[in-house]
Amino acid sequence: MADVMKKIPVREQDPHVRAHNFDEVCLGYDKEQAMEEASRCLNCKNARCITGCPVSINIPAFIHEVKEGNFAEAYQIISLSSSLPAICGRVCPQESQCEGPCVRGVKGESISIGKLERFVADWARENGIKPAPPAEKNGHKVAIIGAGPSGLTCAGDLARLGYDVTIFEALHKAGGVLVYGIPEFRLPKEKVVAAEVENVKGLGVKIETDVVVGKAVTIDELLNDEGYEAVFIGSGAGLPMFMGIPGEQANGVFSANEYLTRNNLMQAFRDDYDTPIFRGKKVVVVGGGNVAMDAARTALRLGADTHIVYRRSEAELPARQEEVHHAREEGVVFHMLCNPVEILTDERSYVRGIRCIRMELGEPDASGRRRPVEIPGSEFEIEADTVIMALGTTPNPLIASTTIGLDTNRRKCIIADETTGSTSKEAVFAGGDAVTGAATVILAMGAGKAAAKGIDDFIKARSAR
Repeated sequence: MADVMKKIPVREQDPHVRAHNFDEVCLGYDKEQAMEEASRCLNCKNARCITGCPVSINIPAFIHEVKEGNFAEAYQIISLSSSLPAICGRVCPQESQCEGPCVRGVKGESISIGKLERFVADWARENGIKPAPPAEKNGHKVAIIGAGPSGLTCAGDLARLGYDVTIFEALHKAGGVLVYGIPEFRLPKEKVVAAEVENVKGLGVKIETDVVVGKAVTIDELLNDEGYEAVFIGSGAGLPMFMGIPGEQANGVFSANEYLTRNNLMQAFRDDYDTPIFRGKKVVVVGGGNVAMDAARTALRLGADTHIVYRRSEAELPARQEEVHHAREEGVVFHMLCNPVEILTDERSYVRGIRCIRMELGEPDASGRRRPVEIPGSEFEIEADTVIMALGTTPNPLIASTTIGLDTNRRKCIIADETTGSTSKEAVFAGGDAVTGAATVILAMGAGKAAAKGIDDFIKARSAR
């Protein structure tokens, strides 16, 4: 009999094998393992896990059905709250959300809620189970900008309520950061992302790709000329940030955004694709978030000796512990409490190394984390032919600059109400990274869900006048 205080271990590819392929690292639970893990759940009356979930899935209810072997029922429970369960089960930071407050975790290990959600969604896909059909059409039209996590979630929720929903996506594939930002070894594109998008389309949502809102059509045109009664902006944050240090314009310096887009969306890692990508022999990734881990683990798989430079200590790493653990297992080298001051170049302006300075942690800054302070005279060099900057992203200013009356803050993020998604412009709502800057998939989904309710309330109130 397994120890109920400990999680059922999940199957994974061997680190030495997976470091050389792009197949999914985590293999998930099988049926017996899922039911055994579900049996650990205490089925709390006051379920703190639900309050930790940004989309408020009824977690004890779906886990109870898994325990009983009723996987189709478990899927329908999840689908009432989430349009993207197979994605969330893979990439959400459950340890700080639903699993964080789990009562089982007080004296033992919390329930593997994310792995169970993934199992249920995968089982449903493999067995042809679809979300419950939407309500009858109510005669109202809503436009969504961006087919990323917030846009897909908002669209799915509105379609369930009977709205005629069209998503306008700038790229040639739907999914947003799910297809361009997250590597195949964490989130399979065809098997998982494309299947989840098809489920949203199955609710009646139309998706038009290759449409750049602000160029091909404006928000005012959607509202005034094309009959949409509300618009949700879920355009994400795809504008990369840089440090502004000497040498940053050198050949061999990339934003993580470009590097990952080439590899993930444009399939540069595949031999049957012609997408060019710089395959460095020694790569330094600057940053400590999930994007930095994704870039470093991608470079490793493309054959590089890969290093991460981060200005704080391990305790302050913003990346998920699971991603850091996987990166270390695969052979990524970490340089903590270091910060780049210059990128070194050769006579042809190609990267030859990076000069860093050692840091120590001082008093907490505005974010609550201890502020890194330079140690004078501690500079050192790391040899490299490629530097990838994974320092975060901000929203592309195109939509805000072409929409009169849409207020943004100093970071160029759209200002929107957290509970309704409403903006300074009537009938225009926003959520996800376009509002917060780069954040997590599940927080973007939560914002899309809140905006769907806000849009529904807005249209109903206007119709009642």
